[in-house]
Amino acid sequence: MAQSISIVFVLALALLAFAPLCYCGKTSGGYLYPQFYDRSCPKAQEIVNSIVAKAVAKEARMAASLLRLHFHDCFVKGCDASILLDSSGSIITEKTSNPNRNSIRGLEVIDEIKSALEKECPQTVSCADIVALAARDSTVIVSASLSGSNNNIPAPNNTFQTILTKFKLQGLDVVDLVALSGSHTIGNARCTSFRQRLYNQSGNGQPDSTLQQSYAAQLRTRCPRSGGDQNLFFLDFVSPTKFDNSYFNNILASKGLLSSDQVLLTKNEASMELVKKYAENNELFFEQFAKSMVKMGNISPLTGSRGEIRKSCRKINA
Repeated sequence: MAQSISIVFVLALALLAFAPLCYCGKTSGGYLYPQFYDRSCPKAQEIVNSIVAKAVAKEARMAASLLRLHFHDCFVKGCDASILLDSSGSIITEKTSNPNRNSIRGLEVIDEIKSALEKECPQTVSCADIVALAARDSTVIVSASLSGSNNNIPAPNNTFQTILTKFKLQGLDVVDLVALSGSHTIGNARCTSFRQRLYNQSGNGQPDSTLQQSYAAQLRTRCPRSGGDQNLFFLDFVSPTKFDNSYFNNILASKGLLSSDQVLLTKNEASMELVKKYAENNELFFEQFAKSMVKMGNISPLTGSRGEIRKSCRKINA
């Protein structure tokens, strides 16, 4: 039910500084390539970049929010911008699913971009491509399915195997899992997302033994047993507004904020080795992150006549 004609740029302008390669590929009904709008809307990238830069300058957290928006969209029936749809008629919005309720952000930024692009080149740039471009620029600067959104998006308290299985269902592997988890180098998480690690990780009334004790004590000061659910914490407390590999060094120090972060080190040998490699080599992380973002961006895009260019990203065309 998600409506978009996307070529899903797939962040393929290669996350600029991260991967100066052109990822091109033919799909049924159309092509995926970075220069898609060069003739039909030559100012598209400039417009997206300008609005994203303004939004991130106003609130640094918005960079992570736009990146997360792309991730949550792609993991539910592909990169089709279905996450932007409001409930209407037979459509039940993905915004009310457990992973998105009261946490999905950046919708107003997408609205502003879409409005500007419609003025510049009406009904030309798809909503899915806007989401992908916004995610890419955020990184460089520092049928809608409710059930699918609840079931397919990895949760912060999922086991490693459950998370990996959800990635594999999208055609992604353990390398993509670890690299894309590196997006937690920016952004925030709510107290409710990791409280169980502080007080009752395994149902025995004990904290998570893989969480460094002094770090856990610090977290408890603002994340009590009850209350404070919406209190925000940096996913990467070392460099929370800088896109780098400090996230992986935090994990090595047993200071991954979410359970889904720390299990990358403690529950699988292959992911453990990748965490160590990315912690040691920032450029290697950047390179693989770009490749994995492009790969994720290619999850079931609607090309050619299989979708539509929405006039408003929040609803299908009448």
